[in-house]
Amino acid sequence: MNAACLTRLKLTDFRNYRQLDLDLDRRHVVLTGENGAGKTNLMEAVSLLTPGRGLRRAAYPDMCREGAGAGFTVFAALDGMQGPVEIGTSAGGDPENGGSGRRLRINGTNARSNDELLEHLRIVWLTPAMDGLFTGPASDRRRFLDRQVLAIDPGHGKRVLDYERAMRSRNRLLSEGRLDPSWLSGIEVQMAEFGIAIALARRELIAMLTGLIDDRQDDGPFPRAGLQLEDFLSGIPGENAAEQEEALAVQLAASRDRDAAAGRTLTGPHRSDLMVRHRGKDMDAARCSTGEQKALLVGLVLAHARLTGEICGHAPVLLLDEIAAHLDEGRRAALFDLVDALGGQAFMTGTDSAMFKALGSRAEFLAVDSGTVARATADAQEMPVKSQ
Repeated sequence: MNAACLTRLKLTDFRNYRQLDLDLDRRHVVLTGENGAGKTNLMEAVSLLTPGRGLRRAAYPDMCREGAGAGFTVFAALDGMQGPVEIGTSAGGDPENGGSGRRLRINGTNARSNDELLEHLRIVWLTPAMDGLFTGPASDRRRFLDRQVLAIDPGHGKRVLDYERAMRSRNRLLSEGRLDPSWLSGIEVQMAEFGIAIALARRELIAMLTGLIDDRQDDGPFPRAGLQLEDFLSGIPGENAAEQEEALAVQLAASRDRDAAAGRTLTGPHRSDLMVRHRGKDMDAARCSTGEQKALLVGLVLAHARLTGEICGHAPVLLLDEIAAHLDEGRRAALFDLVDALGGQAFMTGTDSAMFKALGSRAEFLAVDSGTVARATADAQEMPVKSQ
């Protein structure tokens, strides 16, 4: 399997980095330093090489360094899925040419949309903010699932946006009492088309992930997850997508009064939920211990990364924030072996470089301190690199 690897990363006025120019050698990257030093900021910059607002889902102006009036830029050179490529993205500071929105250039040419990034690499991440995934709101699990679908189906993101746009239009018409049948019917046909496509894509992803997880002979260091999607599709008649779209449009039309009274649309993919179980214990993930939930999540993300690589033919870039903090030495070593076996490049953060010693020469170590970066080793010996 091939792999997309970053070979250079340049930041200007991004978070706490005034300037950074970092050459990488295709190995895994371990970022160590105290909390608040800028480790996650650097990883967030890498996450902007995929569609969306990055791993924090922050507003673009919030990504600009305080006091920087010209906005931020992130530049990366990489060996991508279509060969060497240079990607530059920026936001803020230019109200006459795009405002605070995001701008993207690939090999020096303006991109038509951010979805073009998926032609060059796929990125999968796991952050501490995701630790409450199984006990948090269903919206978090839908977002997590849609991000996983997007990694193997580049059209999924646009379908979700188009569905949400149509749903907002319908909700507004219903709330204003503008019940023009032809207008509403047109919107509901759009919602049905996008809604069925979203549900089918989610179910396909879950089926593929389940098959990959089933291939494992035992739980190993991370327990196997059982996955199920609770959605509206089971109540939609039809033997194919076209029939299901027609049936959903009929249901939406019949529920206008109910939805108007509720102030929102009560049927559709926006109300689906991803249910996860600990297979070994036959227990809902939400009822498992905090440690078991973390182990389940790690195993699920690694399985998805493997599936992404198999489908795309290129292993994704992995972003693993504070990944080693709550793992014992044996499980950390097993995790690093699994990450390395995926065949791609991984960025990992932690406060103590010794936690990553089992990686050895498979990774390059970078010490981060208040927006500066120095090359280091697992025993924290440092050499400066070009950063400010």
